[in-house]
Amino acid sequence: MATPVTYTISDLAREFDLTTRAIRFYEDMGLLSPRREGPGGRNRIYTARDRTRLKLTLRAKRLGLSLSEARDIIDTYDSPRDTVPQLRKFLQVLSAHRVQIEEQMAEIQANLDEVRAHEKEARALLAKAERTR
Repeated sequence: MATPVTYTISDLAREFDLTTRAIRFYEDMGLLSPRREGPGGRNRIYTARDRTRLKLTLRAKRLGLSLSEARDIIDTYDSPRDTVPQLRKFLQVLSAHRVQIEEQMAEIQANLDEVRAHEKEARALLAKAERTR
């Protein structure tokens, strides 16, 4: 029987270009749950499941999801093999996130339009001032 692949906190930190502190934070947030070994349980041993959860967490962060949203989605993958609830939850979170981003984009576009209007006005005033010099 093959020995399951395990990782140390340093292994994961190196692989994903993270600090060990960040990995411990994800652990505190309930995203990872390593087994403890050694004196006083000081050594964390991460499984392939933990590695996958870390990879999914980082992907969710790149999408702009909060860690609690990431945890909710990732936790559904630990449920039974029925993917329908998982996909529904994922779509629900993505949809809400998309709406939030679209609202932010609309605010940014309005701000950009206002900046452009002020630039146009300032250029016109400058041109007028330079002509009357």
